[in-house]
Amino acid sequence: MTQTLVEVAALTVDFPVGGADAYVRAVDGVSFTLEAGRALGIVGESGSGKSTVAAALLGLHRGTGARLSGTVRVGGTDVAAAAPAELRRLRGGTAAMVFQDPLSSLDPYLAIGDQIAEVHRIHSGASRRAARARAVEVLDRVGIADAVRRSRARPHEFSGGMRQRALIAMALACEPRLLIADEPTTALDVTVQAQILDLLHGLREERGLGLLLVTHDVGVAAESVDELLVMRDGSAVERGPVASVLAAPAEPYTRALLAAVPRLDGPRRTPDPAPAPASDGTTEPVVEAVGLRREFGRRGRRVAAVAGVSLAVRAGETLGIVGESGSGKSTLGRMLVGLVEPDSGQVRHGGVPATGITDGVQMVFQDPVSSLNPRRSIGESVADPLRAAGERDEAALRARVGELLERVGLEAGHYDRYPHEFSGGQRQRVGIARALAPRPRLIVCDEPVSALDVTTQAQVTALLAELQREFGIALVFIAHDLAVVRQVSDRVAVMRAGEIVEEGPVDEVYDRPAHPYTRRLLAAVPALDPGLAAERRTSRQEAFATA
Repeated sequence: MTQTLVEVAALTVDFPVGGADAYVRAVDGVSFTLEAGRALGIVGESGSGKSTVAAALLGLHRGTGARLSGTVRVGGTDVAAAAPAELRRLRGGTAAMVFQDPLSSLDPYLAIGDQIAEVHRIHSGASRRAARARAVEVLDRVGIADAVRRSRARPHEFSGGMRQRALIAMALACEPRLLIADEPTTALDVTVQAQILDLLHGLREERGLGLLLVTHDVGVAAESVDELLVMRDGSAVERGPVASVLAAPAEPYTRALLAAVPRLDGPRRTPDPAPAPASDGTTEPVVEAVGLRREFGRRGRRVAAVAGVSLAVRAGETLGIVGESGSGKSTLGRMLVGLVEPDSGQVRHGGVPATGITDGVQMVFQDPVSSLNPRRSIGESVADPLRAAGERDEAALRARVGELLERVGLEAGHYDRYPHEFSGGQRQRVGIARALAPRPRLIVCDEPVSALDVTTQAQVTALLAELQREFGIALVFIAHDLAVVRQVSDRVAVMRAGEIVEEGPVDEVYDRPAHPYTRRLLAAVPALDPGLAAERRTSRQEAFATA
C-alpha cells in the first residue's frame, strides 16, 4: 500500500501588513496529498502562493507573525502542533528543502564539504570524520567530480550548476523521504537545468524520494512531475496528472498560462519589411562589431570573454544572442553599448567608429530592482536620460515621462511612485521606458525576461516587438532561454567560450542547426509533452553513459 507522505487540508496563510490586525491572504484553502516516491509540481505566477505552501510544509512561517489554519502533515508529523525539537527532526531528517539561489543559502566563508558535514552531524550525531565522509559521498552522488578535493572548495569556486548540486547534496545528507525544491533551476542555463532535472528524477527512482517541485516554468514541471497543481491568487484552480493537465486543461487560467509558455515550435516572429536601402543600394547597420576581443584576469591567467566576434544589426531587426553562462554574450552586449571597452577590434554605430557610451544607444538589464534607484521615484529614473541630454524644462520633462510610462502600459500618475511599489514585470516596463526616453536607434536587452513569469514574459516581449515596429529600433536580445529567443528574433547568434559558433536566420538555425553545440542546447530545452521529455532524458542518459 502506498504511504501518504504529505497531507495538506484547507491550508490558509495570512501575512501581517501595515498596522495592527491588518493581514493579506497569501494562501486560501489549499488541499493536496503526495505519496512516497511520487512528484507533485506546484505552478503559478509570482504571488500565487506556491512558495508559501512549500514553506508551510517545514513550518517556516513560525515566528513571522503569519496566521495559519488548516492541517499540514509531513511524514505523519502535524507541523502546526510539533514541538521545536520535533520540528528540527522534521527539517532535514524527514523533509529537506532546496532553494532557488544557492549563493544565499551557502556560507561564503566555509568549504562546501564542511557545510554539508555540519548538517549531517546536527541531525545524526555522527563524528566529524563520519560526517566529512558522508559529505563526500553525497557530493559524489549528485555528480560533483573529484568529490574529495572539491569538498574543500568554497561556494565562489563552484559554478551556478555545481552550487545547486551542492545544495541538493546537503538536502540528501540525512536521507530525507521528501525533497522540496523551490524554483531550483530558474537561474540556470538550459543544459545545466536539464542536468539538475535528470538528477532529481534519478534520485526519485533510486531512493523512492517524494518530490514537491515549485516552479513558474511549466516546461520544467512537465519534465519532472507526475501530477500538477495550478495556483492563482492563493487558490488551487486545477489539479491532475501532468499529461492530462497539459494536454487538456480544464480551467481558463491554466489554458492562458500554457498559451503564454514560449515554445520552440510556437508562433514565429513575422519579419518586418526591410528598410529602404540607401542611395548606394546598401542598408547601413545601426551597430556593427568587427573582430571584438575582451580579456579579463591578471597577467598569465587572462581569459578571453569575447574572442574575435563580428556581427551587424540593422534598423527594425532583432538579433538574438544565446549561449550558456560564461559564453561571453553579456560582455559582448556591454561592448556594443560602450559600457565595456574592447581590447581589440571595433564597434561602429551608423558606420562611425565608437568609443565609450554613444548617443542613440540604450540597455535594458536583467534585474530592474538593481538598475533602479530605490530612493528615487520611477519618474525621476525615466527622466535621467532626458536630463543628461540637456532637457531642463520640468513641465516638459514630466509630460514626456508620462507619455513614456503610458506607452509601456503604465500610468502617467505613477511618476511619483517608487520601485518597491511595482511588480517585477512593471519594474521591467519602467526600465524599457527609461531606455526609450532618448529615442535610441539601438537597444541591447540583457536577459530582460529571465526572472519573470511566463505571462509577464509574453507581455514584455510583445511590448518590445510593438515598440520596435513603431520606432524602427534595432534590438539585440541576449538570453539563455532559446524558446523566447526564437519568438522574438529575426536572426540568432550562438556563442560558446567567447566565440560565435553559428549565426543565421532564426528558423534556419533552430530547424537545421549545423553546430553540435547548438544541437545540444536545443535538445536541453524543456518539452511540454511529458512523453517527449522522458525520451529526451533517456537520450541524455545514454549519451552520458557512452561519453
